[in-house]
Amino acid sequence: MPKPVDLEPYHAMWRHALAEADRVFASPPELDRPVHGCTYCTAESELVMLGGDPAAVPDDLLGHFMREVVSHWDEDQYPVLWRRLMPRALRYWAPEGDCVDPSRELGHLGQDGARLVDWPAPERAAVERAFRALLALALVDGRSPSDIVDLLEGISHATGDIQPWLAYLAGLPGPEADAGLVRLGLDWATELLWEEFEFSWWYDGDPQVIAAWLPTQRARVAAFAARHPRCKTAADALIALDSLQAGGYSPWLYPYNPKKSLGLIR
Repeated sequence: MPKPVDLEPYHAMWRHALAEADRVFASPPELDRPVHGCTYCTAESELVMLGGDPAAVPDDLLGHFMREVVSHWDEDQYPVLWRRLMPRALRYWAPEGDCVDPSRELGHLGQDGARLVDWPAPERAAVERAFRALLALALVDGRSPSDIVDLLEGISHATGDIQPWLAYLAGLPGPEADAGLVRLGLDWATELLWEEFEFSWWYDGDPQVIAAWLPTQRARVAAFAARHPRCKTAADALIALDSLQAGGYSPWLYPYNPKKSLGLIR
């Protein structure tokens, strides 16, 4: 019987990251004037709430703020609002939070939005520590590879670079991370072979960076396959990675609905 996955070290990493974010953002920056935004999309009463106590901002208003287009806020106020709400936002992106697809919201922290990379160093460090904890949890807790892509895309967009985050995923140790990388290897390589891999909101994101990174994980996938010879996911991941590295086509037919192809579904 398989040994139960011990996720407590990863949850502890997340709790410690949240505690650090709470400490760093305990005295949020002040606003020099009332919050200004598009009143067609955000009621005046909600703008007042956004300018008040960050802890008192309702969850639905927090989500609206994070998803609302950047151009609907004053350029100089926008980063300040994010800095004031960051501990709340991190919890929103947690596995038990309310967010479904964080890629769009996280992307608003990029250079065309809240400019996370220009924040004070302690704040950037706290946010990136939380990002690392979120990525680690996503890799090991059995989440779907598409969910990991959404998180990875948003974080990379926010920080301006995907390479450090791929290196971080590759450097996570232990059997739980091994299993997560095997699942990623199969899913991402298959989507690339089918020419389906893409980012949703990060328009500058290049899927070929993923294509170049995946073969670097082949040795780890092969070692997992050797330890688990009955694991079809690992065996298929090796096949997919080899096809990708060789520049070939998918060894599997593209999925289709046979009933539809026979004209039985309209």
